[in-house]
Amino acid sequence: MPLLRLALLPVLTLVITSFLPGVSSARDNLADQLEPVRQDYALPALVAAVASQGEIVAAGATGLRALGHDAEARVQDRIHIGSDTKAMTALLAGMAVEEGLLSWDSTIGEVLGDKVPDMNETLAAVRLEQLLSHSSGIPSDTQEMIDIYFNVDAFEHNLTDLRLMALDAWKKHEPKVPEDSPFQYANFGYLIAGTMIETAMGQPWEMLIQQRIFQPLELETAGLGATATPGLIDALVGHLPDDAGQPEARLWGAAADIPPVMGPAGTAHMSILDFARWGGWVAGQAESGPDLVEPKTLAYIMEPKVQAKIPNPPPGTPEEGGYALGWGFEQFDWAERPLHTHNGSNSMNLAKILIDRDQDLAIVVATNIGGEQANLAAGQVMKALYLTYGED
Repeated sequence: MPLLRLALLPVLTLVITSFLPGVSSARDNLADQLEPVRQDYALPALVAAVASQGEIVAAGATGLRALGHDAEARVQDRIHIGSDTKAMTALLAGMAVEEGLLSWDSTIGEVLGDKVPDMNETLAAVRLEQLLSHSSGIPSDTQEMIDIYFNVDAFEHNLTDLRLMALDAWKKHEPKVPEDSPFQYANFGYLIAGTMIETAMGQPWEMLIQQRIFQPLELETAGLGATATPGLIDALVGHLPDDAGQPEARLWGAAADIPPVMGPAGTAHMSILDFARWGGWVAGQAESGPDLVEPKTLAYIMEPKVQAKIPNPPPGTPEEGGYALGWGFEQFDWAERPLHTHNGSNSMNLAKILIDRDQDLAIVVATNIGGEQANLAAGQVMKALYLTYGED
């Protein structure tokens, strides 16, 4: 694999896109700049977009929706955003807090104790904020947790019940906070947080994210689970290595995404344009667009709560820096100040988001394959776009 060619992106081509809602009448086309990176890292597809001052000012797509199929990637195509869903779950929690249905200090036992009795006392005392900041003592995915996610009884229960069953299956474990840093990236913690949210708000998490985030923000391509419509290749399809180690498109069905019970931890998908719209709303600090929460609530969500220190993390997991509620807060060597960011990956796709609230700037990059090369490629694009569109 060639060395990173990290320089400012060349002058960008202007494309008229007035027909796209929420996009400025003219935006830069990034396709020509994305294609060399896609080739260098042998990615099926690569997409990116930039939102500034509430408008999408640049976007592009290159490559194929699925290897072995003649369908070119488009900026309107759905892409899986994985753990970038966590910020949306945290926002739903903020809504519940504003409505007096939860507090950041609400404990698992207070909210779910009646539904999951005989819980370990330490686990029952874990607070909502700890779950959302990965500081509860619940570990990163263990084999036991993975077995719970892939529950063979999934066909017999609704997702709300399955999440309660997941907690019930793990309820005797005692969370343990590491001495050097309380941070442990815990998908299971977000599963529990989602269960607390849906219990307090009286609706399944899947309905809440649709009705309280996707619809108000007019994220028309947003949904949950595998990206492509069964029988069609109408989205960016994830890829995993086959038996020979070659990337294979995971088109539809259970093999195309993680189990839906993990929704609050990371099953959302949407086009790169809608991903940028979401990022633009966050970058605007809840002061423009739909009033999902008060600006002070979003500011609290974005405030780092714990320091993350993880050696050699897998793609999709933050390495170091502050961690807020569903957001990392990192100092990059190419930025003057720490920036909010997060990675998302279901192992078949990878998505990155970067937020500079001081500049009202959001950058999103995604590809339909996981792994370290995808992570490096997306990071290269993210840096280049920040250096191009940032004001510093």
